[in-house]
Amino acid sequence: MQTEGGAPLSGADTHPAVDGASGDGSVRARPATRWGLIGLLAAVAVFVVVVDQLSKIWVVATMPGRDPIRVVGSLLQVAYTRNSGAAFSIGTGTTWIFTAVAVGVVVAILRTSRRLGSWAWAVAMGALLGGALGNLSDRLFRAPGLGRGHVVDWIQLPHYPVFNLADAAVVCGAIAMVLLSVFGRDLDGSRPR
Repeated sequence: MQTEGGAPLSGADTHPAVDGASGDGSVRARPATRWGLIGLLAAVAVFVVVVDQLSKIWVVATMPGRDPIRVVGSLLQVAYTRNSGAAFSIGTGTTWIFTAVAVGVVVAILRTSRRLGSWAWAVAMGALLGGALGNLSDRLFRAPGLGRGHVVDWIQLPHYPVFNLADAAVVCGAIAMVLLSVFGRDLDGSRPR
């Protein structure tokens, strides 16, 4: 911002969230803003992991041996299951492969987070990271053993496999990332011109 005489106002910052246009015409986040976005990603991931694990603790403590609990008639039920495979119980005999894939996803998200420049991408990646960590912790620490643990699933919808909050976070995060890409919002926050 400038005064009428053209002199800049002291302390004025017309673009608090960006450094300005880069050589390719896009706008990039400042380092301080990037650290804030990484913090947002981490906060979302921690929230997802905590809520997911608390829900699983409750289900494991109260549901074994019980019939499903109807929450909204037959539309939404709480039904305790253990899943050694991936979504839809695919690959039930290869739990260790899904453990390795989850570790790879976590590492990829952490590496990619250094390029963050968009709060929407931070939230989407945080949901994906939290979901991956929520199910990874089951695979690492639940029976039958380290790296082979069965994931606790408990949300049942009609004509759909039983899932958990970590699964829901992964799906929502992935859909958000696809939509951000489709609508031209890059990971670094820029919009290609």
